Amino acid sequence: MKKIIDIRIGLALVFTFLLLVYAAVLPSASPQKSANQDVTQQSQKEKEIEHLLKKMSLEEKVGQLFFARVPVYNALEDLETYGLGGYMLFARDYEGLDLDGVKALTNRFQEASKIPLLVGSDEEGGAVTRISAILDTPFQSPMSLYQQGGLPMVLEDSQEKANLLKSVGIMTGFYPVADIAQYSDSFIYYRTLGADLSKTRTYIRQLVEQMKKDKFGSMLKHFPGYGDNGDSHTSMIWDNRSLAELKSYDLTVFAAGIKAGADSVLVTHNILTQIDEVPASISPKINQLLRRDLGFDGVVITDDFDMAGLADFISQEEAAYQALLAGNDMIMSSAYQSQIPYVLEKIEQGELTEKRIDDSVKRVLAWKYDLGLLTKSSKIN
Repeated sequence: MKKIIDIRIGLALVFTFLLLVYAAVLPSASPQKSANQDVTQQSQKEKEIEHLLKKMSLEEKVGQLFFARVPVYNALEDLETYGLGGYMLFARDYEGLDLDGVKALTNRFQEASKIPLLVGSDEEGGAVTRISAILDTPFQSPMSLYQQGGLPMVLEDSQEKANLLKSVGIMTGFYPVADIAQYSDSFIYYRTLGADLSKTRTYIRQLVEQMKKDKFGSMLKHFPGYGDNGDSHTSMIWDNRSLAELKSYDLTVFAAGIKAGADSVLVTHNILTQIDEVPASISPKINQLLRRDLGFDGVVITDDFDMAGLADFISQEEAAYQALLAGNDMIMSSAYQSQIPYVLEKIEQGELTEKRIDDSVKRVLAWKYDLGLLTKSSKIN
């Protein structure tokens, strides 16, 4: 009897040992499997993008680099003619519509697009929100939400906002605002979190992570940071801060968002006088700061070209060319009808290469892929 008991005890010890070994090995095997899956998914993504790129004409490639305001006339025709990469909805585009009407509108846009369209709307919350005009309860600003319930309330609002916007075919809300201002009378202040540097970094990191979970396009703005400067919507702005100041303060917020996986970064029109003599949106040096120093490899998009900060400095057509030459991927514009032919002319003249265009198109298509847009069949022949 004693031998039987000893045998049972021995078997139990062996079984326990094997369980402990399995438990120790499993955690190390699981990340490996996950890493292999990530590599496979990335490879599939690159293959699909390359396949689509090969089928695109030069005109279709250039069109993908314009995130255009919805024109008052010929909105559907222009999608077919210019192959635009995105449409942004402003307040006028919501007039007379309910949520079902907005969904029907974005569906018509997609049906007219050869390549699935990025549809966006400026939905920061508070003073900057477009769809709120047709909602019973407008979106509140991050600052207001933060003061009421801290970051949990901000993140919950973002999730609800993303779900609502996605339900009507809008895939990016042109936020979060990664700016930080020190004075309450600054132009950008009430669009920021209104908190210190550490809290703002945490906010941007967590919000970008939340938006990734929601598969809703994030857009850090306004790079490299508005600071306490004036409004570039109405005038040209000269920002005299040094690069050292930016790196120790504003850029750390953008770095937090980029590390969290931000999809895109929007570049301001402010002129950073200690870095370059032109607006940031057409500055190769600002682009290098974003790409090389902060390691951002997503979509770089300019602020709206209609703003005085750029429009008073350079023509719309030349600005589009300079923006692409500087390294930007998308241009936010309503003058695409003249800008696209101008860019094509520059390529024909050899002043801009098709490879440079391809680099940006790949990033735009990658963003669309990540948002699930390229799962829809492309109409490119």
